[in-house]
Amino acid sequence: MFLATALLSCVLAAFMALSGLPKLAGGPRTAGMAQHLRVPTGSLRIIGALEVAAAAGLLVGSAWTWLGVAAAGGLVVLMLGGVVSHLRVEDPFAKALPALIAAIVAAATLALHLAAP
Repeated sequence: MFLATALLSCVLAAFMALSGLPKLAGGPRTAGMAQHLRVPTGSLRIIGALEVAAAAGLLVGSAWTWLGVAAAGGLVVLMLGGVVSHLRVEDPFAKALPALIAAIVAAATLALHLAAP
C-alpha cells in the first residue's frame, strides 16, 4: 500500500508542480488564462502557489501522513474548482479533463493515505 501511495503522490506532485509554477510566475500566458476564465490574475497566481505547496506536501506526506492527507484533500477541492471554472466559461470538456483527472488521482491518493495503517 505504501508503494502505491508513494507512486501516486510523486506523479501527482510532478503534475501539480508543472501546472502551478507557470501560474505562480505570472506572465502573459497566465494573464491570458485568467482573462479567459474570467478571474483576476492575482487569483490564478494564488492557485499556482497552492498547487506548488500541495506538490511539496504530497512529497513530504510520505514521511508525515497528515501532510499527505491535507495536500491530497486540498487538491481534490482545488481541482474540482478548476473543472467548474472551465465549464463555467463553456470550455469544451476536453479543457476540463486534466483538472478532473488530477482530482480523481488526488482522491485515490487521499484514500490510500487514509487506508494505510
